Amino acid sequence: MNRKRERHSGRPHQTMIYLGKLFRMFIYQNDWKLLPMAAIIAGLVCFVVGQDLFRTMEGTRIGTFAMSCICIWNGFFNSIQVICRERPVVKREHRSGLHISSYIAAHMIYQAFLCLSQAIITVGICCMMKTPMPAASLFTPWPIVDLAITFFLTTYCADMMALMVSALVHSTTAAMTIMPFLLIVQLVFSGGIFQLTGPAERLTDLTVAKWGMTALCSQGDYNNLPMVSIWNSVVQMKNVEVAGEKPIQKALQYVEETGRRDEFLMHSAQNNQKPEYAFDRDIVLRCWEWLVFYSVLYAFIAVISLELIDRDRR
Repeated sequence: MNRKRERHSGRPHQTMIYLGKLFRMFIYQNDWKLLPMAAIIAGLVCFVVGQDLFRTMEGTRIGTFAMSCICIWNGFFNSIQVICRERPVVKREHRSGLHISSYIAAHMIYQAFLCLSQAIITVGICCMMKTPMPAASLFTPWPIVDLAITFFLTTYCADMMALMVSALVHSTTAAMTIMPFLLIVQLVFSGGIFQLTGPAERLTDLTVAKWGMTALCSQGDYNNLPMVSIWNSVVQMKNVEVAGEKPIQKALQYVEETGRRDEFLMHSAQNNQKPEYAFDRDIVLRCWEWLVFYSVLYAFIAVISLELIDRDRR
């Protein structure tokens, strides 16, 4: 009897028990609704920014930033409340022999399933809406698979961050209050929209968005794409008159008639290349490694936090 009780109280067995509980919640408590929500968000983003993604520098920069935001949004919503909403139960079962490492391991496996499903759905929506894909891949024979890996790792890293927050706070209200702040930090310090310098630039290394966006830009061969913003700005000035003539319009006509528009766009791009977005396996692999590192770190912090749950008097 004692051997049987010891076997059933082991970490692997407890992990499987809680994993089964989480999958039952997925089916019977409507956690599956996270998946269609991911599809809707991906569809909206592809509709707005998808047509220029991996076609121009500007479109790729904005599009990969938006895709990273999709992943972070999905990851945060997956787990921001999962621990704090059952904190009293965890506290009671921990006193009865629950291994916190088994509890977190079950959540990590379950959240990996959710994140992988969301990554596949996001890629599927991109294909359905005919969003342009990179012309070449760095790791697998299919660029779409490389993108799916980045989507998954970015989503999972954000998921583990939210799981950590859920383990640290004591109520769902506190968790949902903190989540918008975390989203703002990811957006501002991603380096994708705002040009950061000095100490602020160094903070980008701590964000999930920075590594997800960098990997996507590198996979999309950012530095070899044309830049259209300068051309579009000049086109808007084509009707400017100087001494009764329109010199800008004539220059534009000359460029188009001689077939040098693409040359102009590529020359503009050469002056705006970023070494960190080069089409390089090492760059993408480094981004993936940082996402994995942060995922493990967040999970470890969650374990340490819950190990102290018995001291919680609130």
